[in-house]
Amino acid sequence: MAIIDFFDRGWQRNPNGVAYAMDTRKFTFQQTGVLSCQIANALLARGLARETKCAVWSLNDPVAWTCVLGAWRAGLAWVPINPRSSMADNAQLLDAFDCEVLFFQQAFWPAIASIVDKLPQLKLLVCIDGEAGSAMRLETLIKGQPETPPPIHYAMDDVVAVQPTGGTTGAPKGVMNTHRSVQIMVAHAMMACHYGSGDVPVFLAAAPMTHSAGLASLACTAQGGTTVILQQADPAGLCEAIARHRVTELFLPPTVIYALLSLPDIRTRDFSSLRYFLYGASPMSVEKLREAISVFGPVMTEFYGQTECLGTISIMRPAEHLVDNQVADDLRLSSCGRISPLVRVAILDDDRKPCAPGMPGEICASGDLLMKGYYKAPEKTAETIIDGWLHTGDIGYLDADGYLHITDRKKDMIITGGFNVYPSAVEQVIWAHPAVQDCAVIGVPDEKWGEAVKAVVELKPGCSVQAEELIAQCKSRLGSVQAPKSIDFVASLPRSPNGKVLKKDIRAPYWMSTPRVI
Repeated sequence: MAIIDFFDRGWQRNPNGVAYAMDTRKFTFQQTGVLSCQIANALLARGLARETKCAVWSLNDPVAWTCVLGAWRAGLAWVPINPRSSMADNAQLLDAFDCEVLFFQQAFWPAIASIVDKLPQLKLLVCIDGEAGSAMRLETLIKGQPETPPPIHYAMDDVVAVQPTGGTTGAPKGVMNTHRSVQIMVAHAMMACHYGSGDVPVFLAAAPMTHSAGLASLACTAQGGTTVILQQADPAGLCEAIARHRVTELFLPPTVIYALLSLPDIRTRDFSSLRYFLYGASPMSVEKLREAISVFGPVMTEFYGQTECLGTISIMRPAEHLVDNQVADDLRLSSCGRISPLVRVAILDDDRKPCAPGMPGEICASGDLLMKGYYKAPEKTAETIIDGWLHTGDIGYLDADGYLHITDRKKDMIITGGFNVYPSAVEQVIWAHPAVQDCAVIGVPDEKWGEAVKAVVELKPGCSVQAEELIAQCKSRLGSVQAPKSIDFVASLPRSPNGKVLKKDIRAPYWMSTPRVI
């Protein structure tokens, strides 16, 4: 199926049903479908070619998401833009991924206006909610356009999204996902989160639709269900929305789940409608997972994957969190579940040969779930996909019951609150300080964020600097997400005989007594 087919399946099944709801606004499948068709026809009328890059710079919003649907219907490729990222970061993504079309909310026009002259490839600017300088209004774009789907053919290996990985202070990598890879992701989600023929799911999109909730909503949409959209994941507001809309499923990163669990009245809230509480994207404390099961019921559902292998390499279904109707032991809860049905997984050693059962190695995946490659980076693609196997950079093993465990990361990426941070970007900023001799940036356990960014710093002889100064320097250059939450100063960093800093040795003491769920 093409990616737009998932919306159209829901449109056909429930035309008068509510597809998207936000605050007091409700959009039926018919209304949304017609608008997406008008947007698609307008884009095609401008001669935009297949896989032209299109971004939407907006907070969570039904009309903004409909612009994504319209772009997909026209055969364009979506470039997710995080509205909370800095202007410079988003400008870099738009430039690196050759974005030609930009839909945006009026509130972001000042930032966009300041960078548009530096992005000559942008051919079309469309404001979705009012006037904004020289940009076209959405109403003007779609005026007179047909309300029916354009007669175009979708090839399954066409790119539907170029999704950035990690930070953007260096050249960002763009993961090219296709109709084929998204199709497998949605199929996995529908297999794991099963509904009867008469059931209508209600999905709560509280996480950014540009980050995870957008693609995660497609399974609900395909079944004619309602996606309830929130602009931010406020704990009390989340609880109210679940009860008010009778939400059946939602996805949240662990850090937001922790915030929910900390509400004083959490055990008096109504979660009786929930059937699947999806979590993933960052490490989760086993202790907090146990608490979540006791609060929300046996509904916790874990997804493990990567942007390069869309989120469903393995899944731990609600029943797999239990053994004989009791919460499972720490070993089970710290796993990532069992391998998903439509993907192959192998645990390979450094010579790319299968490891013995139970022995750790690199988690590798193959099948239609894989990305097409990195945008304009064939050499990086060749380093990551070898002989048809995606090398995830995660180290793990399969236990005797078929559960996948992650024991370490081969790569140094830090996942904090569901967002990726690459240590090299932070290290570059710290190295720039005149008092710093060397440094290593690592992820350490954090009850709120899953992992927190920590810098371990070696100073030049006779020099001094306060941790607060280095943290402030990082915040000013990178933003608060990528800045270290703490800094430790050491006399010297551990190094190999050839002088390489040994990050594994630096990380080990911090993770010694902390079970991990990734």
